[in-house]
Amino acid sequence: MSATVFQNARVVDPSRGKDEHGTVIVADGKILAAGADAQNQGAPENADIVDCQGHAVIPGLVDSRVFIGEPGAEHRETIASASRAAAAGGVTSVIMMPDTTPVIDDVALVEFVKRTARDTATINIFPAASVTKGFAGKELSEFGLLHEAGAVMLTEGRSTINNALVMRRALTYARDLGITIAHETQDPHLASSGVMNEGLFASWLGLPGIPREAETIPLSRDLMLAALTGGRYHAAKISTAMSAAAIARAKDDGADVSAGISINHLTLNENDIGDYRTFFRLSPPLRTEDDRVAMVEALKTGIVDIIVSSHDPQDVDTKRLPFAEAEAGAIGLETLLAAALRLYHNGDLPLMRLVECLATAPARLFGLPGGTLKPGADADLVLVDLDAPWIVRETDIRSLSKNTCFEGARMQGRVLQTMVAGRTVFTA
Repeated sequence: MSATVFQNARVVDPSRGKDEHGTVIVADGKILAAGADAQNQGAPENADIVDCQGHAVIPGLVDSRVFIGEPGAEHRETIASASRAAAAGGVTSVIMMPDTTPVIDDVALVEFVKRTARDTATINIFPAASVTKGFAGKELSEFGLLHEAGAVMLTEGRSTINNALVMRRALTYARDLGITIAHETQDPHLASSGVMNEGLFASWLGLPGIPREAETIPLSRDLMLAALTGGRYHAAKISTAMSAAAIARAKDDGADVSAGISINHLTLNENDIGDYRTFFRLSPPLRTEDDRVAMVEALKTGIVDIIVSSHDPQDVDTKRLPFAEAEAGAIGLETLLAAALRLYHNGDLPLMRLVECLATAPARLFGLPGGTLKPGADADLVLVDLDAPWIVRETDIRSLSKNTCFEGARMQGRVLQTMVAGRTVFTA
């Protein structure tokens, strides 16, 4: 029997409401015990003993919005390289978006992702499948077959379904199968050729802006359709106070809805674009400081449920361009936890709530294993020094693409060890 004992740890497990000094015992890939009551249980024979020196042991992060280039754009990211980056960032499970070439809209491609992940990945990779065939927004994919093959989520990835009837049918069909539809909302006509948040700063830079209403109008439509159909709807990535208010109203009315936000929109604002820095060109765009603060409050109060990295690798050819011509997107797997810890260190969020949004809640929302240190669960966990200072340097990034918003940023908090099913997949 292989076993590891993490002694002298701060055990943080939102699934059981625990934040206490204790021990975590792992054996044969499972959690045997975790918490203060595990300190006097002894250790399995021949167990590896890790003195955590008071550092935190938390459930492995579950990132539900990760773009990977395989198949079709392996020069940007492969499943193997993404898994290495994830492990270094404390992420033990990801949901892979279907934005590949070709689009993941049939059983063969779902099986390709699962097979490639089994053979090359060091963490858990769960495929998502498209809502409509080829992202065309017209004909629904075969939800039942895709779900049966292993797709854990239906999503149109970066795209937004414009046809309300298609969206209604999708929510109804998915409801009958018990699948969640995660949808990014951006009205293409209102967004038009915009490249950053609409406002004074965009005018000052001379760049076309995207109004907040471009996000909130299609979101409001989706929330009404979710209430109409009873379908499970997840707003994949919201960024404005208006969107948070819409989600709050829908929840108050009893709709089965949830919402996510990217770590970029919780820790950065439009001013970070500075002198046309293309690594900060994102979709939705970085918003005002007032919106960022409102989103942190929405996360704190439970209106927003989860945090995602929205890891979106872009190569030099698509990023080293004038701001208006550069592709939107940034990588984020390796910096997700460290950037999120800014919210803990500055007092915006308790550590328990932060870990819940990064691990426990996404696992629960999408029906995935992990997100817990409960005895009997898979031993997907992270040992973290919450205070270790470090600087994000391009040369240290494990992703094949280097387009991080946090290049040169000073972080406080670093992953020391990541374990998946009891197997160590990263050590600092």
